Amino acid sequence: MIAFIPSPPTSVWHLGPLPIRAYALCIIVGAVVAVWIGERRFVAGGGRKGLIGDVATWALPFGIIGARIYHVITDPELYFGPGRDAMGALRIWEGGLGIWGGIAGGALGAWIVCRRNGIAFGDVAGALAPGLLVAQAIGRLGNYFNQELFGRPTDLPWALEIDSAHRPVGYETYTTFHPTFLYEALWNLGSTAVLVWVLERRLRPSGSQVFALYAMLYTAGRFWIELLRIDTVNHVGPFRLNVWTAIMVFTLATAYLIQSRRKGDHERDSRVDASAS
Repeated sequence: MIAFIPSPPTSVWHLGPLPIRAYALCIIVGAVVAVWIGERRFVAGGGRKGLIGDVATWALPFGIIGARIYHVITDPELYFGPGRDAMGALRIWEGGLGIWGGIAGGALGAWIVCRRNGIAFGDVAGALAPGLLVAQAIGRLGNYFNQELFGRPTDLPWALEIDSAHRPVGYETYTTFHPTFLYEALWNLGSTAVLVWVLERRLRPSGSQVFALYAMLYTAGRFWIELLRIDTVNHVGPFRLNVWTAIMVFTLATAYLIQSRRKGDHERDSRVDASAS
């Protein structure tokens, strides 16, 4: 029986002078998969072929920039202050992307393309939502290669072995930790199945409602996973900042879903009454 999950010996491979970084590779693969899934869903729903690719050319760079900005703003002490290298804030390949900023930035880029093409943003967001969950699952493998963002020490059979150089202060004597990258990857893949094969078939939501469901599923998992993590981050009261963000996003998405469903039911009732009269 496996006693623990070993960490990769390296996160960078070299093709001559060219470094291939696992973190960046995972992000690229995840983005390609998300676009592929989104394209198939959008076209199946009657959308124009190729539009999702156009959206990606804007959403991806906007998302990466947004993700980095969120990370730097919420963890400024990593880059600014005595003994810190401010230029490190630009070295995105070393890790450090905030998913919340990534979603916001990517959504802005997608909205720009939708507006320029006269396409409803909700239709595109709903088509992309399941693929985003898969992309985020793939992206978490980058944390695995970087040996970062793991959880509390544990001796469970699936514990993750962390090299001494990557153990945080106060945990130097521990060798195995909760593999939160794996927890989130599995949660995201499970959420994809729930979103596509359960919620869409039963609720028949609009595109914007699918995106709200995506946000609810993702943040529900992110809430408990964040509570396991031990990496140094800023706290607000008893919780990590990302926990509060997850709570806020979940609440807003839930409120939007309830309001939009009620509005849809009211509009259907109005049409029925009008036809009956």
